[in-house]
Amino acid sequence: MDRSLSHDERDLVLERFHLLVNAPALFNALVTALELDLFAALSGQPSSFDELRVVTGLPPHSLRVLLHAVCTTGLLERHDGWYTNSPVAEEMLTRDGPDSWRHILVGWREIYYPAFARLTEALKAGTNAALAAHPGDEPTLYQRLSHAPEQEAVFHRAMSAFTLRSVEALVETEEFASVHRLLDVGGGDGTTSARLTARYPQLSSTIFDIPSVSKLAERTTAPDFGDRVTVHPGDLFADPFPAGSDTVLFSHVLEIFSGEQIVTLLAKAHRILPPGGRVLIYGYNVSDDETKGWYSARLSLYLNALASGQGMAYPARDYEEWLRQADFQQVRTLTDYPYEHGLHIGVKLS
Repeated sequence: MDRSLSHDERDLVLERFHLLVNAPALFNALVTALELDLFAALSGQPSSFDELRVVTGLPPHSLRVLLHAVCTTGLLERHDGWYTNSPVAEEMLTRDGPDSWRHILVGWREIYYPAFARLTEALKAGTNAALAAHPGDEPTLYQRLSHAPEQEAVFHRAMSAFTLRSVEALVETEEFASVHRLLDVGGGDGTTSARLTARYPQLSSTIFDIPSVSKLAERTTAPDFGDRVTVHPGDLFADPFPAGSDTVLFSHVLEIFSGEQIVTLLAKAHRILPPGGRVLIYGYNVSDDETKGWYSARLSLYLNALASGQGMAYPARDYEEWLRQADFQQVRTLTDYPYEHGLHIGVKLS
């Protein structure tokens, strides 16, 4: 169907085009500013050029170039020779806690974004061609990172920080008020299990992930919760899921795989659940017509270029169909979670 754009629509698309073609350079300028603590130095107070030279340690010309780049994004403002954070920068870029955007963006720069140079090759071949840059012979990035502990730590800091950005909405979902024994499949370093266990005193969790990742959870999360958080290393496909849970959670994990593989994992969850047990799937959802979602688009491209060579941020209807194929009933989806997330729920009735 032919549809002409209005003048305003055309201008919006054109503005996005100009941003996109300059975005790689501007993204790296933003990460550099974070690494130099520029936003933290400007938090709550304006600073002069000379004061920022002291903070950053940059030569004058280098600082001039960096400030120009970051000011063009609108994240920094300059008035009468004084620099300040914009309200967005003040809100999102000045803190340095576990959920800091600094951790997220450094991880994306170091691991995610170099892979996109091989996106055409990956999509043509239907495989994650950029994985060749990482040592090992395993088929996914998650497995190969075990050969590079420093990179693996950067990756999981980024994953954990972004999880913390979206997990609070999940934690407050009423479904967890009646969970007693949770199986957190692909639970990574335990960030989600930690938040759920801290929020719900009746809940205990078992984190199930590959051995190298499980070691992170054993060091950083499990010791803080005693026997309420345990770690069970294993392969998602080759090893059985540990039994004894009334709820299985897949958070930020199923989008890595194909539909057939997702049904396989859901069927494994169905087998170990008691009657009345539930499966919860939390993650990115592309819009129903698959035309909207910046975060879901980035994730989908990353998965196919680097992480697994398949998968995507699927629409809700796909997850609902796969839940039914795995014999779950009372299937439903909760929406309006941050960063284009959804929660899909299925119940094992018998």
